[in-house]
Amino acid sequence: MADARYEVPRLVELYDSLYANDSALAAYVAMVAEFGSREVLDIGCGTGTFACLLAERGYSVTGLEPALASLEIARRKPYADRVQWVHGTVDVLGDLQADLATLTGNTVQYFLTDTEWSAALAVIRRSLRPNGRLVFETRNPDRHPWQTWDRAHTYATKAIPGIGTVATWHEITHVSGDLITYRSSYEFESDGAVLTSDSTLRFRDRRTVEESLKDAGFTVAEVREAPDRPGRELVFIAIRPADHDRARLRPSRGLACPGGAGGTAVAGCHIYTGQAPLAQPSPGSSGRSRPREANAACSTSRVFPGLVTVTRARR
Repeated sequence: MADARYEVPRLVELYDSLYANDSALAAYVAMVAEFGSREVLDIGCGTGTFACLLAERGYSVTGLEPALASLEIARRKPYADRVQWVHGTVDVLGDLQADLATLTGNTVQYFLTDTEWSAALAVIRRSLRPNGRLVFETRNPDRHPWQTWDRAHTYATKAIPGIGTVATWHEITHVSGDLITYRSSYEFESDGAVLTSDSTLRFRDRRTVEESLKDAGFTVAEVREAPDRPGRELVFIAIRPADHDRARLRPSRGLACPGGAGGTAVAGCHIYTGQAPLAQPSPGSSGRSRPREANAACSTSRVFPGLVTVTRARR
């Protein structure tokens, strides 16, 4: 399951007001232009702010997100009708042939095991054109940021239009090596309700991240400091080298049923474009960055204008 803050509707409604970071997204928008990219894959797009910023500027964007409630918010934003929204995890992507893949908001830290991370990198690599780039940031573990994730340091209140005042704070609940688990609490003044969201993040150091990229067939072109958080976050820029491992290239916007010729089936793939109605997800289809099996037959169960739903065939 995705963390509650991304999946529970009452918490998702708070997300943009509490966690919007315009300066960080501006840096990513600048890099899209810097690299001359036209087709962008936004992995873990959340409530869609970055994807819509790119769509407003004329870029072709695919936004991938495992939390359906977050996608519901994304699809209500200006320019959302210009984005292709995909409900699912990275393993539903197929060969998109994007120029640039991004994981903003420290999304890479939700890949907890080496197996999950390497599997995700393999899929991302296949989704990029030769010489396409992968860009993401991750918190610098050398700074031990979790040491101040307690109520005393993080307690804050904010008045949110249409919702009222909400108090928030974070508390560490478990530390195991480079895995940090913490609880975020949200107290609503309007009715006194307190909702919580538990998250586990992995803090990989720079060398570990660089080695994982090289093992996945990427070239590490550059590691920058996040311009809005220098010293606290590292921005990795990796290139998928040109090679001869593809016998064919799919259209850049194609996300056909992966159970067809040359593909394998993946459960929980939902593709939304424009303002088409949303289909209900298959059981267990959501879950932030969790690899899934990909070896059963599939069928296109429901088709609306601008919407394809791929589900695992019943056995």
